[in-house]
Amino acid sequence: MNTTRRALIGALATAALLPRAATLMAAPKPLVEVWKSPTCGCCKDWVVHLEANGFAVKVYETGNNEARARLGMPAKFASCHTARVDGYLLEGHVPASEVHRMLKEKPKALGLAVPAMPVGSPGMDGPEYKGRKDPYDVLLVQADGNASVYRSYR
Repeated sequence: MNTTRRALIGALATAALLPRAATLMAAPKPLVEVWKSPTCGCCKDWVVHLEANGFAVKVYETGNNEARARLGMPAKFASCHTARVDGYLLEGHVPASEVHRMLKEKPKALGLAVPAMPVGSPGMDGPEYKGRKDPYDVLLVQADGNASVYRSYR
């Protein structure tokens, strides 16, 4: 009887710890490092978008021109912020869904870019735009500076 009782108590204790163990074993959130201007509101909104979609974010309020050049993102893809995640670069208002897709597919590329600041892209979709959504492309940028459309938003 003592053996049965001990086994039951052990099983109950293990069951009680399982939810905590699952939390501890959960995959860590990918870290996105972002270089942006300290006064840019749309960049702040993009950071919130990333955090809401499963990313941890570290922000450097130093502007992004030097970071873009240092990291190797061609200036022709320039936008208001530059980021790095898991060895890839992100330029501009790249949707979190495309970042997740890239991290899963692991293409041989420099990273993703949404040049300029298209209205309707994440961070450029606040109430001040009154629901306006301009078409834009997310580009897969290669190390040689060439790019192809990774996904179009219309």
